[in-house]
Amino acid sequence: MLYTALGDSITAGELATSPARAYPSLVTQNLRQHRRGWFGEVLAEPGWTSQTLNAAVWENGPIPLQESNVITIWVGGDNLADAALAMLSGARPTILKRSLAGYMQSLRALIVGIRRVSRAGVVVCTQYNPFPNTPIAAQGIAALNEATRAVAAATSAAVAPVDEWFTGRQAELIAGYRTGRVQDVFRSVPVPIHPNNRGHRVIADGLTPIVANAYTP
Repeated sequence: MLYTALGDSITAGELATSPARAYPSLVTQNLRQHRRGWFGEVLAEPGWTSQTLNAAVWENGPIPLQESNVITIWVGGDNLADAALAMLSGARPTILKRSLAGYMQSLRALIVGIRRVSRAGVVVCTQYNPFPNTPIAAQGIAALNEATRAVAAATSAAVAPVDEWFTGRQAELIAGYRTGRVQDVFRSVPVPIHPNNRGHRVIADGLTPIVANAYTP
């Protein structure tokens, strides 16, 4: 059985101390405890938006999708970050609405494309908020998660509510967490947005039963 994780830097395991401690590997390990024969594949890169992930999936070819039994998709944080940086450079706030519309379009296209070539179950992940003490960040991430759930509902994909698993626990689960304000981006190295090892474990333990339930032989 093959579990495939698609995404950006979080799925790529950035700031986990090893690939084995990143959530895709941990999910695969969890699945093997219940049933032997599970393997995992990852297609993810830091900085990928939903558009670049969608393009990369099809550049990689359909065979990995065809062989998959479950596919998770975690993307969108960089769509939101790009819009925020544009606003800091003088773009109008309407860019956020356009960014979310583009995110929804490409995420839906990815899921629909997967369904054309694969019988795999599809799970989409929501985004946790690394800046809970900055209201505009909370609003933006809430809008992103609303968009994610809307696409999932329209495409009959399962949802992994990662945002709920992290709420109130960001200081414990995010590497380099400081004040929970967006200003920490400019004051901290590394930037405090990625899960630490404990955060990846929380994601994996929450995701495992959802992945198991989405399994398609």
